[in-house]
Amino acid sequence: MQTWSVWKRFPDAETGASIEAPNGPGVYEVRHTLTGRVVAFGHAASVANALTELKLNGGVGAFARLFRRPALVSRVSDLEYRTCAASTRAEARTTAQRLLGLRQNAWRRRIDTGWAARQAG
Repeated sequence: MQTWSVWKRFPDAETGASIEAPNGPGVYEVRHTLTGRVVAFGHAASVANALTELKLNGGVGAFARLFRRPALVSRVSDLEYRTCAASTRAEARTTAQRLLGLRQNAWRRRIDTGWAARQAG
């Protein structure tokens, strides 16, 4: 498995720039630049297509049209993304599950630490 790319800003649709992501399988993460809040995380057979189809800035991708999801954020310029290429879809899925598990464990530890501090006080 490769490592994460650097964080990149989403291109503005008006400039005609494109997303720099693998056309093959991998994992992606999209976050709000100011708050760090994760707005999208997943794995895909084509990371570039998955990022392109996210419903951002009121735009409607094919997948979003199917389920009529609301826009993730009001402005694409407020988002950045990073990717991690994989050699197969199965590897991408396994890596995404592992990363999600690590994130959940970190949150549990943070919550447990806060709970223990409140009990001691």
